[in-house]
Amino acid sequence: MAWLQSIVSSQWWPLIVALMAVLLIQLIYYWFIFSRLAFYNHAKRPVTDSKEPVSVIICAKNEYHNLVRFLPKVLDQNYPEFEVVVVNDASDDDTYYLLRELADKYPHLKLVNITQNLNFFTGKKFPLSIGIKSAKYDLVLLADADCFPSGPDWIESMQSVFTGKTEIVLGYGPYAPQPGILNRIIRYDTLMVAVQYMSLALAGMPYMGVGRNLAYRKSLFFNIGGFVKHYKISSGDDDLFINQVARGSNTRIQPLAAGHTFSKSKQTFSSWFRQKKRHLTTGRLYRPGHKLVLGLFSFSQLAFFGLLTALLIFRVDWMLLAGIFGVRLISQLIIVKKSMIRLNEKHFFLLSPLFEIILMMINLILGFTGLFSKKTQW
Repeated sequence: MAWLQSIVSSQWWPLIVALMAVLLIQLIYYWFIFSRLAFYNHAKRPVTDSKEPVSVIICAKNEYHNLVRFLPKVLDQNYPEFEVVVVNDASDDDTYYLLRELADKYPHLKLVNITQNLNFFTGKKFPLSIGIKSAKYDLVLLADADCFPSGPDWIESMQSVFTGKTEIVLGYGPYAPQPGILNRIIRYDTLMVAVQYMSLALAGMPYMGVGRNLAYRKSLFFNIGGFVKHYKISSGDDDLFINQVARGSNTRIQPLAAGHTFSKSKQTFSSWFRQKKRHLTTGRLYRPGHKLVLGLFSFSQLAFFGLLTALLIFRVDWMLLAGIFGVRLISQLIIVKKSMIRLNEKHFFLLSPLFEIILMMINLILGFTGLFSKKTQW
């Protein structure tokens, strides 16, 4: 075969073999792991017809402007029995007065008011723990003050997945579409993070969720001591907690559009960069198996483009390299397109290969800058 002769006759054959090896690793990830979400068939998954009571938990610190816009959409859910617990964490704006006013209109709104900064945890773990402790019901559904549900059936959609031994449901929290290339990059990044954590959950290896759309049992939270094992880490109320307690047997996903919550993306690159840096600080505390699986994908991704670039510089047979690149590109586009359909995302499919390279470089930079990160308060 011509391509085999091209490899054998080239002085760069070790690099070509290495490129094909990392291509194989990438294809395994795309077709044996990420395809689980891409080709996910919700109709074949069991759901419950019961309507278990739900406590929605939202923590707020100086979130008046977000709460006035988004909290009514949570309070007006089409669900028979639920409460919304909002923890006002020593806000110095008008958050408290807004919540008092809304509580008069919505009897299922419970206000937990923290009047002093008693946060001996870092980040929002302390107010979130208070909110979970104050919840009336065992099933708690978490959201952020700056996000809103996709529709009135959000609670029902997330609750319906709690069947059998399910204790955790991982939802999707996309960013609302807005004009500009930064918004599309952020949304692509959010999509690919979801592809990883949802696909690995379907593969029996759940490792994280997103705190703006995550449900679990209150009893599970207190049985393992809440956030005690990682209370010194400013973030991690979602990923480190899930990494600690989630197993293939007790975790399910809810990718349907009715179960989404939306947030507004960052408006500047610098603010988004800081947000990503804060989120990535927790990865080093994941379980070893999770770090290996995630690290191998990132390494093989970098190695693929690095080796491909080097071989292009060395003027190795361009048709061979084009074929190798094409196999991966087609696989990537199929999985990304199918995943976008599953998660109801739009408007960045054709730019996804470019976004992948941009994000790969950004994550590489974050890997170095993270060594010098300062603690971030929420």
